[in-house]
Amino acid sequence: MKTPVTPSTAARATADGVPGPRSRPAASGPDVPGGSRPGRRISRHLPLSPWLFAAPGLLVVGAFSLYPFFSTLVNAFTDRRTLVPGTFVGLDNFQELLHDEMFWIGLRNSTLYVLGVVPALVILPLLLAMLVQRQIPGITFFRSAFYTPVVASIVVVGLIWVWMLDDRGLINSLLEAVGVGKVGFLSDQWLLLMSAMTVTVWKGLGYYMIIYLAALANVPRELHEAAAVDGAGAVRRFLTVTVPAVRSTMVLVAALASVSAFKVLSEVYLMAGPSGGPAGEDTTLVMLVQRVGTGLTGRVGYASAISVVIFVVTVGLMLLVLRADRKEDA
Repeated sequence: MKTPVTPSTAARATADGVPGPRSRPAASGPDVPGGSRPGRRISRHLPLSPWLFAAPGLLVVGAFSLYPFFSTLVNAFTDRRTLVPGTFVGLDNFQELLHDEMFWIGLRNSTLYVLGVVPALVILPLLLAMLVQRQIPGITFFRSAFYTPVVASIVVVGLIWVWMLDDRGLINSLLEAVGVGKVGFLSDQWLLLMSAMTVTVWKGLGYYMIIYLAALANVPRELHEAAAVDGAGAVRRFLTVTVPAVRSTMVLVAALASVSAFKVLSEVYLMAGPSGGPAGEDTTLVMLVQRVGTGLTGRVGYASAISVVIFVVTVGLMLLVLRADRKEDA
């Protein structure tokens, strides 16, 4: 038979050191005086623990980004070659650039590349994103098809286009079949540059389309409905609703495309060859860096000076795009 527990019995048990039936251990924690937070204990014992987690990423960035950048900046003021340590020559490399005909040819072609590629990569992916944004049967297939060139190797893409644009390629064979005749896509200076621009635009459409799809998803549908009620057609809704809503994304795309176009190498190299087309007239600045700074007798210092110019121009392009965006906001 169990003995009933009375208040007096519980008091005596507690006084004798035996916990009563309703007694609980003393609480402790961050909200109780005397308690301690686990995070504070860890931070006291391991004050450098956040840096230990970030160390692998910092080492990769330092080894493959920061060190090459500062090394190039230093080499630009030396006469260093591939196997010969350089000595300080001041601004001699930059002065030589002013009298180098190939440098001006490369600067011209890189600038034309930006002017030809960037407007297309700002407008066409937006139109493509508006097309594939609609939920219709089979739209997933088209989205994947438009994005496939992005994940394809640039070497494979370049070779495919070379085979298509060659004098005996698919396009010239079709032109001959209809009586137009052959077109020197890869032998004419300007046609070759335009062909390389076409490859760049074709390969970048899917990438920038994804960026625009994310921006279009945030445009309220009510705005389009209100504009349609007011009698606005598709073109007017595009200019008055869609474009203002994604204008910041268009600025981002313009900045990314400008930097990428000015640093173009693979497309022109694959289609024009190492010589840069007829008499080297299609050479870009990055191709010039590769040509001058590689090999056993490569002029690393001179190539570094060209690289510094490319860096300054690309930063200037980004600042111009951002400044134009701020003027529109004002």
